[in-house]
Amino acid sequence: MENNTEKMVNTEQETPAETTSAVNTEEKKGSILSDLFEIAESTLIAVFVMMMIITYFLHPVNISGHSMVPTLNKEFDLDKVQDKILMSMVYTDVNYGDIIVIDNDANYLLDDNGEVYVPDQKMSRTLNQCIIKRVIACGGQTIDITGNEVKVDGKVLDEPYILAGSTTSDLGAFTGQYPITIPDGYYFVMGDNRNGSTDSRDSVVGLISRKQIYGKAIIRYFPLKNFKFLFNSWKESAND
Repeated sequence: MENNTEKMVNTEQETPAETTSAVNTEEKKGSILSDLFEIAESTLIAVFVMMMIITYFLHPVNISGHSMVPTLNKEFDLDKVQDKILMSMVYTDVNYGDIIVIDNDANYLLDDNGEVYVPDQKMSRTLNQCIIKRVIACGGQTIDITGNEVKVDGKVLDEPYILAGSTTSDLGAFTGQYPITIPDGYYFVMGDNRNGSTDSRDSVVGLISRKQIYGKAIIRYFPLKNFKFLFNSWKESAND
């Protein structure tokens, strides 16, 4: 009887091969879980990076209105889908010719001493909306608008980007003050369609503060047939 009992006990013990198989199974399960975690981690990182790119580097913006015709919305028609651009919210500086998207929540004007002030909104309204314009003069530069000419630091600007036949007239924001020197941290902006643009020439817009700039327009990606990089658009004729 004792011998039989010993045999029964021995047959119920795991063999080395069975032990190795169990360990391998556990290792495979651990490896699969590890792979799944790595895939999930990589996916989350990729999604996060894409969100950052879309939010800050390549933010899509739909362009409405005709103030930037012909550079943007050249085939302007209220019944058609207008141009779409990609805007970058990450940039080092703002310079002449840059096309910028602006939060026009305040209109900055100049007093008789050339100091910036915001007028009483009961007396002077502001657009209080998002607009897109081209930078014409930056802080420290002097701009003059006279006889349909635009002068910056005493030199008449060569502006091939404006709509053919349009004229740059004074719209009242700085009437009697030209030439004006733009304070540091502010910009004088205008639309390329000078006859149909409400911009820094008008008291409802005035000068643009750096803090009002959402970002720079870098690419027009729609319509596809009009795909274009906008970095150096100030050097090109938009009427071609």
